[in-house]
Amino acid sequence: MSFAHPIVLIALTIPILLIVFQWIKRTRALPLPFDYQKLEDRKWLGVLLNIVNTLPYLILAALILIAAGPRAFERPKSERELTNILFCLDVSGSMVAKFGAGDRYDAAMSSLNEFLDYRDGDAFSLMVFGGDNLRWVPLTTDVSAFRNAPAFLHPTKLPPWFNGGTFIGKALKQAQKELLASESGDRMIILLSDGASFDLSNGNDLKIARELAENNITVYAIHIGGGAPPAEVSVVASITGGETFAAGDPGALKAVFQRIDEMAQASLVRLTPDPVDNFEPYVITALSLAGVYLLSLFGLRYTPW
Repeated sequence: MSFAHPIVLIALTIPILLIVFQWIKRTRALPLPFDYQKLEDRKWLGVLLNIVNTLPYLILAALILIAAGPRAFERPKSERELTNILFCLDVSGSMVAKFGAGDRYDAAMSSLNEFLDYRDGDAFSLMVFGGDNLRWVPLTTDVSAFRNAPAFLHPTKLPPWFNGGTFIGKALKQAQKELLASESGDRMIILLSDGASFDLSNGNDLKIARELAENNITVYAIHIGGGAPPAEVSVVASITGGETFAAGDPGALKAVFQRIDEMAQASLVRLTPDPVDNFEPYVITALSLAGVYLLSLFGLRYTPW
């Protein structure tokens, strides 16, 4: 419990002193003719009268507490912490290979857009890469741009110089820069590729992985198509706390995204409760005391006769 104007509480000394005086004061007795008769002792009546006469001071105390601005803290709440997820999508020429009813690119885009529905409240970004890389969607909670992206980013519609080769290391470095621009929330990269990358060789995989780990960026890698994921990509995912998956068909690809969603559950942040006005108990107390005192005036009051 706290008060917006605690200095007002000093005024509580007034009703406290009045209450003390009410209970210790001794009034001068008024002799009446029947005082010398033997009457029943009713000391309890004097106590009851003192209690009734104390009620106005208690009401004054309640009013002072109200004037001090009583405050209480709200019940602590939890808020879902934002996760910044950057999709790093391979659009090299090999992504047009047949994969289910379509090609690898189509399956990746379809599963990616389905994954967005699992993560309501998170921020997403899309980067495509091949021989070079391009951030297509900046970090945003508005996923409409993702829905429209497939028609524009298909490997057959990109210039040959862009989708010639698979530079995963270069793409991860650029993805790191994009995620570090986010001021809050967890950071995650989901890498979708069907090939190996020579720019992760000669120890570059360890170097890039350690940089990502130092910046608290987790990498989940999905290898689309046949064969095992490249060892260098697995190293990056492992060091950053993520995992590598192999998806040999569209069904397996969707299952992988579901698995990533289960593994990377959004954390809850406990919010600091805010103080709010808490007049109700004091107002109810003051009104109740006033009601009792009003009723007592009909039959309980001090008179010297």
